Amino acid sequence: MNTSFTTNPKKTLTVMTGMALAVLVLASVGSLFLEEKNVSAQESTPVTTNEKTISVTGTATSFEKPDLLVVNFGVEIQNKTAKDALDTNSASMNQIIAAIKSVGIKADEISTANFNIYPVYEGYEEPLTKRWTQELVGYRVSNTVTVKTTTLNSAADIIDSAVAAGANRVDSVYFTLSPELQMQLQDDLIGQAIQNAQKKAENALIPLNHKIIGVKMVSLSDFGMPPPGPVYNMAYDNFAKAPGTPIFSSEQDVSTTANVVFIIGSN
Repeated sequence: MNTSFTTNPKKTLTVMTGMALAVLVLASVGSLFLEEKNVSAQESTPVTTNEKTISVTGTATSFEKPDLLVVNFGVEIQNKTAKDALDTNSASMNQIIAAIKSVGIKADEISTANFNIYPVYEGYEEPLTKRWTQELVGYRVSNTVTVKTTTLNSAADIIDSAVAAGANRVDSVYFTLSPELQMQLQDDLIGQAIQNAQKKAENALIPLNHKIIGVKMVSLSDFGMPPPGPVYNMAYDNFAKAPGTPIFSSEQDVSTTANVVFIIGSN
């Protein structure tokens, strides 16, 4: 018996085309995988260097005469009502401002430092219950101002005139550097600090038979000066006892630092 098989040409062509596409897809995926693998290998390749460095910190300090006088003073008034305390305080402060202006202080040299209104309580023990309680006895108004002036010899006049006009608190009196002078000193000290760092590095490299051949990094610290300390901080009664309050200024020391990483090589 003869058996024959009939092949459909269209079906055969379709199967072969599908196999070819599958081969192409696999080849593309393999190529993409290899390409990504190569890229990852290149990115993870470490970079080595034989660069030699030395890190040094340089400092620079300057002693300068202050050019700014700062005085903080004011009035504290207590009364039964907030309005009465405020009115009395305002009248006293107006007299004080007029008094310090009369000794040469300008309006733009005066600014409000602090202003508060707060209740005042007194505590007592109730006779019957023996409980401790508080009673509102009045209100206190505190008003302080700050005077900043370049007239350094006016400190005694400001304090004496303010106290004579009614000021009952003087918080602080000190001499400091103006922002303009601080900026000027900052520019000068930065260069000096870097030069100091270079000199230190050169001295350290002499016994090592090395020299500076470049700069890798420079890191500058914030320019600063020690906070001004009050040269006067006393109560009203102490001021009233001595006419002509003596006030003295002193030099301000300012400093800055610079960290420099130098690239070095052998001589």
